[in-house]
Amino acid sequence: MPYLFGGLVLLNAITLGYYLFLQQPAATQTLKAAKADITQPLEFANSAKYIPPTIGTKE
Repeated sequence: MPYLFGGLVLLNAITLGYYLFLQQPAATQTLKAAKADITQPLEFANSAKYIPPTIGTKE
């Protein structure tokens, strides 16, 4: 019985290692769309012109 348990643990470790490190996930449509959104350049808007003026004096 201990050999069976040990064998199952070893098989589980090998399977987990395969799925974590060796198998590359297939790119789905959602992943492709997200990657395309990330790699597109973003528009820059200067937000400093929207800051309200300072109230009061510095004295």
